[in-house]
Amino acid sequence: MIPFDATESTVEELSRGTRDDAAPLWLAGPAPCLRSFALSAVAECAVSIGTEPSSKPELQYLADHRCYAGDESLPRALDAYLRHPVPADLPLFELAANLDLSVAELLAVSLAVAVDMDPMVGRVLAFVQAPVGGSRPTLGLLATALEPVTRNNDLLGMLATGKAVQSGLLTLLSDNAPLPERSVTVPLPLVRALSGADAGWPAIRIGAADGAALDLAESVQQKGLHLARGLRAFPGGGLTIRCASMPEGRALAQTIAVAMQMRPAFIDGEIPSGLEPWLIARRLLPVFSLNLGPGERKELHAFRYYRGPAIAICGLEGSVTSSDRAWPDCVIGVPERAEREMLWGKVLGDKTLSAELAREFRHGAGRIAQLARVANQLRAADGRARLTVDDIRQSAWTSDSLSLDGLAVPMRERITDEALIVAKPIREQLELLLARCRVRDHLADGLGVSATTRYRAGVRGLFVGPSGTGKSLAVQWLAAKLGMPLYRVDLAAITSKWIGETEKNLAQLLARAEHSDVMLLFDEADSLFGKRTDVKEANDRFANAQTNYLLQRIETFDGVVMLTSNSRTRFDSAFTRRLDVIIDFPMPGPEERRALWLSHLGTSHCLGMLQLNQIAAAVDLGGGHIRNVALAAAVFAKSNGREITYADLVCGLESEYRKLGRLLPPELSTNLVDRRSVL
Repeated sequence: MIPFDATESTVEELSRGTRDDAAPLWLAGPAPCLRSFALSAVAECAVSIGTEPSSKPELQYLADHRCYAGDESLPRALDAYLRHPVPADLPLFELAANLDLSVAELLAVSLAVAVDMDPMVGRVLAFVQAPVGGSRPTLGLLATALEPVTRNNDLLGMLATGKAVQSGLLTLLSDNAPLPERSVTVPLPLVRALSGADAGWPAIRIGAADGAALDLAESVQQKGLHLARGLRAFPGGGLTIRCASMPEGRALAQTIAVAMQMRPAFIDGEIPSGLEPWLIARRLLPVFSLNLGPGERKELHAFRYYRGPAIAICGLEGSVTSSDRAWPDCVIGVPERAEREMLWGKVLGDKTLSAELAREFRHGAGRIAQLARVANQLRAADGRARLTVDDIRQSAWTSDSLSLDGLAVPMRERITDEALIVAKPIREQLELLLARCRVRDHLADGLGVSATTRYRAGVRGLFVGPSGTGKSLAVQWLAAKLGMPLYRVDLAAITSKWIGETEKNLAQLLARAEHSDVMLLFDEADSLFGKRTDVKEANDRFANAQTNYLLQRIETFDGVVMLTSNSRTRFDSAFTRRLDVIIDFPMPGPEERRALWLSHLGTSHCLGMLQLNQIAAAVDLGGGHIRNVALAAAVFAKSNGREITYADLVCGLESEYRKLGRLLPPELSTNLVDRRSVL
């Protein structure tokens, strides 16, 4: 028999003894469990146990457990039990072996767990420890009771600083109390884990989190199996999953965990004390969910006792480190069209519709599942049996608003071909840009290696021209033709006086836009993407660093982004190289102005062609100003209950020219009438 000495022997060493030793006698009859030995040790130090064994139920309870030791001395009986534990104690023995606990710590944990499993145990401890202690065992009681069993005269200090406390398996309570009076407890999730059940922490979810049951693209699933093989070969390794969709990243983590015969534990908050024993006891794979900005570095929890793999999920920005392992990257991109068609088919069950959606939208598995749920809800509300492409488009608007409204404003107006009045050359350039957006997914197919090596499916365009020439309207027209939700970036929400916050906000916005496949509009973009300046003071250096990041990030953006400005000369030359198209919007000529007047006035006017031609030739205003004039003229007309007249239009023009600080053209000023007569 192995010498019993808790100061030198651990549970792992004691349980490595030969299993062919003669089994103790109790294995043939009712067998004790580990807490029976702990309670028996407590009974030994209860002075009154022998005088009135049945006078109190607490004493009788201790007496019943004391007799489990049989005729042998308690240390010898415990030594024999450690070689032949009952199945109910095996989870605790396995955990103790992983944490390298001493026998005294093993008994202390078993007693602390028993308090939460059996109400009588807490009642007994309160009786024995009265009046100092409560229903949980104190270090003083444990040291007094276990010293004869373990033959260790320094149990008080060893229990207070041992591996059970360091790992969080045991928690010390009553910080201000003297050391012997401090009680110990086992966190509830660990109590449940040692009994074979799950009980998560507040910021941790076991398996089946949002997206954990998501259908992934076949290529992503194969990548997950490949990564699982690597983690099995090096179980102490780490892995960083980078993707724009957190549900999709969690689904890949679930795939990896299942391939390793584990379950993922998704960690969204602070690391609780006792996490490592809990991961070991329930055979869980820790998965950290992170939200990092550009240049942000996250130092993850360094595991001391858990020796298995770990996964971190984050976006494309930032870096992940820890002192106990390396964190190589795995990037999840947008699936190919064939895989997108299969994903749509799984959630919709309509091959024809799936093929059309895969061709029109560039979505990953997480986004596809989300849009399908919202679209089916819209379909059910309308009482229709089948989904349509319009349902998916509508669901994109519905499901995007909550995720982007904080940093961008939705522009929901659908601009038709008739509403966009531009010159023929501009229309041709817009049509070419539309075609570029539609074929961006496979544009580089068949091209040479120099064209495909750095190809990104994103499209970046810049519309420049004077105010009111239709730049924003053209962007809305483009979004409507593509069926993409359009968001105008809120520069006030993006920019920050704090160094690095602007880049972080922009990175967050672009990552969400890539995931949702929405179009972004940067209006007056030169305020963000302006020229870099000579460094004369510290602020210049930080401003240039911000511009450098914006230039690099916009180049790697995988979606469609449009920028507008009054002049291209305000942009850095390095930025214009990164653009796919630049379209100049000049002031409209007489023909375009005539079409704009007709488009804005509609049929609610009584102007003749000669009058319209005169106004179109004389008034050199853009479409935005023409809209203001038409609305002002409508005020005069509706106030008098009539259609818009030539006089109403001239009064509206006079007001708009005054706003611009200009004089009304002479050929129209002769027709100017008093507003009071018009009203």
